[in-house]
Amino acid sequence: MSFSKSVFTRACLGASLSFAIASGAFAASDTVRFVVEFKPGMAVAARQALAAAGGHVKLEIVGEDAVAVEVPKHMVESLRKHGAIARMEEDAKRYPLGLNADAGYKPGQTIPYGISLVQADQLSDENTANRMICIIDSGYDRDHEDLSGNDVDGEFDSGTGWWYTDENHHGTHVAGTIAAMNNKGTGVVGVNPNKHIKLHIVKVFGADGWAYSSTLAAAAKKCQAAGANIISMSLGGGAPSGAEQKTFDKLYQQGILSIAAAGNGGNTALSYPAAYASVLSVAAVDENKNWATFSQYNKDVELSGPGVHVLSTVPMNQGTAAQLKVADTKYAPGTMDGSPKAKVKAPLADFGLGDKIDNAMAGKVCLIQRGNISFADKVTNCESSGGVGAVVYNNVPGGFNGTLGDAVTTIPSVTASDTEGAQMVTQLGEQANVGVVPASYEYFDGTSMATPHVSGVAALVWSYFPECTPAQLRTSLEKSALDIGDAGFDNKTGYGLVQAKAAHDRIAKKGCGK
Repeated sequence: MSFSKSVFTRACLGASLSFAIASGAFAASDTVRFVVEFKPGMAVAARQALAAAGGHVKLEIVGEDAVAVEVPKHMVESLRKHGAIARMEEDAKRYPLGLNADAGYKPGQTIPYGISLVQADQLSDENTANRMICIIDSGYDRDHEDLSGNDVDGEFDSGTGWWYTDENHHGTHVAGTIAAMNNKGTGVVGVNPNKHIKLHIVKVFGADGWAYSSTLAAAAKKCQAAGANIISMSLGGGAPSGAEQKTFDKLYQQGILSIAAAGNGGNTALSYPAAYASVLSVAAVDENKNWATFSQYNKDVELSGPGVHVLSTVPMNQGTAAQLKVADTKYAPGTMDGSPKAKVKAPLADFGLGDKIDNAMAGKVCLIQRGNISFADKVTNCESSGGVGAVVYNNVPGGFNGTLGDAVTTIPSVTASDTEGAQMVTQLGEQANVGVVPASYEYFDGTSMATPHVSGVAALVWSYFPECTPAQLRTSLEKSALDIGDAGFDNKTGYGLVQAKAAHDRIAKKGCGK
C-alpha cells in the first residue's frame, strides 16, 4: 500500500490578531516547533508574547485555545514562564504506520504480516547473493510478475516436467514467501525481496501432488549438486525411511541445513523428513503469535513461523480471489476451493444452515451459517433451491477458507467471518455482489507456509555470517527465537518464533552457535 503525507495549511488570521515574524530572521536550525496552549481568556496576551519573541504560527488548532508555532530556541524558557501561556510542548512528529516508510519496500505493495513477525523488515538482504535456497516442491512460475526477476534455475524431471511449471500452485506460493520481489505497485514481498538470493527449484510434485521418499532423497542430492546452502521442504509424510534419513544426515554433515514442515494433522504424530535429527522441524503460528491448531506438536518441533492466512504468489491468473459486497458495504471474504469463477448480483436471503431445499431461495444469494453439514452440501442445496450464489459465514470467531471437495456446482460461493455474517443478517433483501475471479496471489494455511519463513530467515541471517556451520546457525536461530506458548521449549512452538534481527545481533555479539 502507499501513503501520502497530510498537508496542513495555515488559517488566515484577522489583522487585529495576526502577528508577523519579528524583524530579526532566524535560520531553521535556530527554531523549534511547539504546541502552545493559552490560559482561559488570555489568548490575545499570549499571541502578543509569541509575536514579541519572534514566533511564527504554523497552524491554528481550531476549537482550542492553542496554536502550533515556531519560535527561536533561546526564547522557549521565557515563554514557558509567561503568565498567559498554560503549557508548551514539542510538536512531536508522526509517521505512517506502514512498512513502506521504514523498511525500504517500494510503495503500492501488500506486506504480508509474516514479514514483520519474523523481523525480515529489520535486516537488509544485500548479502544474500552468497546463499542458495533449494526449494523441493511443485515448481515455480518463472513468468510471475513478482518472481520473474529472481536469480533462479532448476531441474527437469521425467515424471513431473520442467521446474518452471507449477500445476498445483504450492511451490510458487512457498517461493513467494521466500523471495517475492520488492516491485513498486506489484503484489507482495518475501523475506528476501531484493533479487539477491539464489534459488534452485527441484520439482517433485506434479498435478497429483505426491512423491516417494526415494524421490525426495534424490531431489536433496540435486540441491547439493547445485550448490545449495539450505533445502526448504514444505512437505512430509508419516513413515520414516532409512535411506532418506541417511541422505539428510550426510547433507547436514557436508554443510547443508535442511528445513521441513512439521505437518498439519493437529496431533502428536511425527512427520518425515522434519522428524529426522538432521532436519529442522517447523510449526505454524497465526498473526497474533498463537499456535495454529492444525500444526503437529511433538518433541521434534524446533522453530515456528507464520502459517495461517499467509498471502503469497500463485501462478499468474491461475488462482482465485473472492469478492463480496452487500449494498454499499464491502467485505473481505475467504475462498471456497472448488467454486467456479463467476460473478452474480441478486438479493441476499437467509438460508439458515442450508440443510434443506427451500424454493424461496430462487434467484437469491444464499446467506448460510456454518455447521451441521458440509460446505459442499450447503452450496449444493442452495443451487438446488434456485439460488444463484452462496455466502457461508462462520459459527466461531474469525474468517476461514472452505472447500467443496468433489462437489461440482455452477454458482459462485465464498466465505465470511462470524461478525461479517451477523452484519449481513441485517442486510437481507439488499443487493449482494458475489464473485470468484482469477488471481495471481492467494491466502494459504499450513506448516508449509511457516517453513519458507524460517528458510528465508535462515538464509538472510547466514548471509552475514557464512563462516557459521549449519549446526551453529541452527543453534543461534533457536536461542534467539521469540519465546511463545509455554515458557521455554514446548512441543507446539519449539523454541519459539524465528527472529531475523535477533539472530543476527546474537551472532554478531556472541559468535556462531553461542
